[in-house]
Amino acid sequence: MPLKSLNSFAIALMLGFAVLILFFSGFLEFPSVSSSIPSAKDSGLYSKSSSPDPFRDLFGAFKKWDSQVGCSQFREKHKQLLKNGSSSSSSSLQDVDGELECSELKLSHASVLVKGWTWIPDNLDNLYSCRCGLSCLWTKSSVLADKPDALLFETTTPPLQRGNGDPLRVYMDLEAGRKRSGVEDIFISYHAKDDVQSTYAGALFHNNRNYLLSSYKDNDTLVYWSSSRCLPQRNRLAKSLLSLLPHHSFGKCLNNVGGLDMALSLYPECAKDPNSAPKWWDHLHCAMSHYKFVLAIENTVTESYVTEKLFYALDSGAVPIYFGALNVWDFVPPHSIIDGSKFSSMEELATYVKALANDPVAYAEYHAWRRCGVLSNYGKTRLASLDTLPCRLCEAVSRKGGRNARAF
Repeated sequence: MPLKSLNSFAIALMLGFAVLILFFSGFLEFPSVSSSIPSAKDSGLYSKSSSPDPFRDLFGAFKKWDSQVGCSQFREKHKQLLKNGSSSSSSSLQDVDGELECSELKLSHASVLVKGWTWIPDNLDNLYSCRCGLSCLWTKSSVLADKPDALLFETTTPPLQRGNGDPLRVYMDLEAGRKRSGVEDIFISYHAKDDVQSTYAGALFHNNRNYLLSSYKDNDTLVYWSSSRCLPQRNRLAKSLLSLLPHHSFGKCLNNVGGLDMALSLYPECAKDPNSAPKWWDHLHCAMSHYKFVLAIENTVTESYVTEKLFYALDSGAVPIYFGALNVWDFVPPHSIIDGSKFSSMEELATYVKALANDPVAYAEYHAWRRCGVLSNYGKTRLASLDTLPCRLCEAVSRKGGRNARAF
């Protein structure tokens, strides 16, 4: 009897080793719960599906995902994010909706006069009701704010000197370098370490657009890219990936669609107003929506510099392929983007993208955050955007006392 037990143990041990050898050699594959392709956020690898399904209908992909995975399972996978309301790292975003000590505010009303700007939209002008009963006037009109508490400059340098009774000087720079003017009282930029943070995730960055989005994705041309600022490093990166994937490039850089402004020729339904001359931005989201993927490459790799290039793609219903800030996951929903930095080569990334394009369930999971309401830090990213800047700036102005602040 002891000999028989020993033989049984030896056989079981040998079978166990055989299974391990098969698993690690690739002959035996264990598919993930939701799909044959795991998250690129967690791994740059994937398992090949036994039956590729080059789908076009996004609603059909959602239906398959709902039946095979569903929101309950997705929420369970990300339950820690739901519990905490954000990812483990929150240092990339200011706590803009945290507790505000109303006693810190020295003014009950603050006014901001915008003096020098390039892209700050006119429809940001408004009279806002903010926290602690603070009212905030944000305007580009000196008629409405003849005695402003602060002057906001974006493209021009604030006055070198400020005397007692003069408005506070606010300077904004959302470019990667975050260059201060050196004379401002309050500085606005995209980083959490700045006086007031303003991310690129706000809806006000893309007013006057055609938001008709296609539910049908192109199977023959997988990737959308558009860039007209042809930086050498970005061009090289884009070319190295796009040479491996079927794509359309609509901008000046690496254009392969026969010229500029060709999107409306391919997608006439994207015209915002058929009776007016089109502008490249008014049909941007609509054109993007026809593709499964949008390539988003930042001008530079800088901490927290996550720009509209990424957020436009998310808003269009495509899956962004992103190259940029290494802390990008502090700003976006879970499992919402393909992070190019997680792959060892462009070939590996391209192979992953092609496999994902042929797996409706895996592709649909990149949209689950939106459909299931699992936002993680993305909610805070939106709260710290241009959309909420007026009240947050007025709070900062009020803390200092506005034009009553002592000059130094």
